[in-house]
Amino acid sequence: MVMRNEMDIKLIEARFDDLDTILQMQKDAFAKLYAKYQDTETSPATEKYEDILFRFNQPETTYYFIMADNVKVGVIRVVDFKDGKKRKRISPIFIMPEFRNIGYAQKAIYEAERIHGEQNWKLDTILQEKGNCYLYEKLGYHQTGKTEQINDKMTIVYYEKD
Repeated sequence: MVMRNEMDIKLIEARFDDLDTILQMQKDAFAKLYAKYQDTETSPATEKYEDILFRFNQPETTYYFIMADNVKVGVIRVVDFKDGKKRKRISPIFIMPEFRNIGYAQKAIYEAERIHGEQNWKLDTILQEKGNCYLYEKLGYHQTGKTEQINDKMTIVYYEKD
């Protein structure tokens, strides 16, 4: 893989016609985590088209493709009620396996914050995935103290950024 000093990523808003692509990318991106944690009820790898469609149709939801060099390297979903009161939410964000550990997720979050405003965000991740926790903390997110035990292998930890 080529490491570049200056990474240029863009967030391109997904359309209805993109939902099948988003679903397949999501299943591929979360397959290893699903195999590791067997979280059938919560894993994005087990979602169906109807789940993506339901969220896509929510007026507060925007799905974006994370684009690098005109290649879809991942997806980020932003929930933004645009009311200035409710926290904006990232759920999910994922980078395809072959594009991980290059910095695309960090750049995508920065870009989402630039588009939707830098303050008043929330997200959650798997506590046992230290790399994810490190990324969010590096970006200024802090743990809220709330956790949720999904099964004996996996705990969800909640983050906020003010």
